[in-house]
Amino acid sequence: MNIFKITLFSVAMSTVLASCGGAAIVATPIQNIDINPLKNAPLTDAQLKNWPAMDLVKDTVPGMSVNKAYSEIIKKRKGETVIVGVIDSGVDIDHEDLKNVIWTNPGEIAGNGIDDDKNGFIDDIHGWNFLGDIVGENMEYVRIIRKLKPKYDGKSESSISAADRKEFALYQKAMAEYEKESTDINANKGRYNQILSQLKPTHQAMVKKLGKENYTKEDLANIKNPSPEEQQQIAMLSQMMNFADSVPEVIKELEGGIEYFNGRLENNFNMTKDFRGILGDNPDDITDNIYGDNNVAGPDPTRENVKHGTHVAGIIAAERNNGIGMDGVAKNVKIMAVRAVPDGDEYDKDIALAIRYAVDNGAKVLNTSFGKYYSPQADWVYDAIKYAASKDVLIVNAAGNDGFDLDTVNVYPNDQIDNGSEMADSFLTVGALNFDYGSELVANFSNYGKTNVDVFAPGVKIWATTPLNTYEYLQGTSMAAPEVAGVAAMVRSYYPNLSAKQVKQILMDSGLSTNTKVVLGGETSNTESFSNISKSGKMVNMYNALIMADKMSQ
Repeated sequence: MNIFKITLFSVAMSTVLASCGGAAIVATPIQNIDINPLKNAPLTDAQLKNWPAMDLVKDTVPGMSVNKAYSEIIKKRKGETVIVGVIDSGVDIDHEDLKNVIWTNPGEIAGNGIDDDKNGFIDDIHGWNFLGDIVGENMEYVRIIRKLKPKYDGKSESSISAADRKEFALYQKAMAEYEKESTDINANKGRYNQILSQLKPTHQAMVKKLGKENYTKEDLANIKNPSPEEQQQIAMLSQMMNFADSVPEVIKELEGGIEYFNGRLENNFNMTKDFRGILGDNPDDITDNIYGDNNVAGPDPTRENVKHGTHVAGIIAAERNNGIGMDGVAKNVKIMAVRAVPDGDEYDKDIALAIRYAVDNGAKVLNTSFGKYYSPQADWVYDAIKYAASKDVLIVNAAGNDGFDLDTVNVYPNDQIDNGSEMADSFLTVGALNFDYGSELVANFSNYGKTNVDVFAPGVKIWATTPLNTYEYLQGTSMAAPEVAGVAAMVRSYYPNLSAKQVKQILMDSGLSTNTKVVLGGETSNTESFSNISKSGKMVNMYNALIMADKMSQ
């Protein structure tokens, strides 16, 4: 068990009214860390589903003190409605826990086929779908190869003109990445197939012997006088049950993995299929900007392709206290769905236009849980980020899931200028926390960076909405960003006089920190003080953020 320090510091108590009505907050913020025993027992199922809302002091889990904020600060206070744009794979807007918090465009008449509000988008009732019927897509480096291969295939650097050297280097880098990634995917697919080919008959033999499908390790250990063949079967099946509670679950996971690998090969690494052709636009022309449709839930009737965006939307704003599913971080929120992220790498054009669409239609917080390492038209996205800043819109962005130091690697989108300064003061990048508070506090997949990551928030095993009225655990910085977007929306709801820049600073300054060394990228040899792996050195905390917002708004 790890012991950490929790120190509570008092702040001056304000006596004037808060900006949205009601008495000013009189509360002591949680700050820094002093001696406090932390939970050493596994979380129950109920605790795990709610851990991002838990409180460090009361629950000894590094959540964002959401429950504490509602019970002690929000109470019966009234806030303003805040529109949050979810730029993602799409959203199941009919989900039982989301349908009442979906934004409806007040300027449009549904189904009349007319651009009533004259924003260029016909019947954009709940947002816009910049992908049309596209689901799968290439990785960006595959698109680069397809574009440049006719020009550079088979050529050596010595044959390339000085004017083309930079482009040729990009082509070579893209080819190297493609060859590595596609080789790894094929190898993993082969490995999974080989394991399955051995596991399935072994499992069936044991089902026949034990007379049941879901046997346990104890059942296997209690087999008397096993034959040499059975000993081998027992060893294999016992080993498999280290990865799941039962062998059928392992088989399901392996089959799901093979399906994932096949999807990547058929879509992400496909060198011949033109995915974009069905959309009818020119992806290299930013002025060709009216395309797609209003189907923000995507073309697939199973809505499987919008799982990611539906999960993100639920984390932010799933209807609170309705007795079903789960509670989102924020109330007083309307989710604007902007579909722009396919199964593959997003186009820069789609992202730039999605940001502008959300800003122009009233969103005050945007969630961008996506990213890539190649961005041919990054300037289009940079211009959109600056446009959002000029309109007082906060963008909350996922840091990425490769365990990289973003001070050494570029991930797009970002708001960084080559000299290390920021092009916008309302762009917040979020890394992911684990619920184990100690050396494993940072999720083993999370990117980090003293300059290029701003804060951290819960991102491991996050329970939230998934399509067709279901709920699942997902994880990633994709989940950490909407946790923070929800807190940002609450600050903007109750303190609308604060600017996006001020809200960003509040989220960074009001969090909790620790000097404890944490493992980075899942490599036990790579450790650093938590306070030194992001610009703020802190974990976002809603309770503290509201106290600081109240003080700043006076």
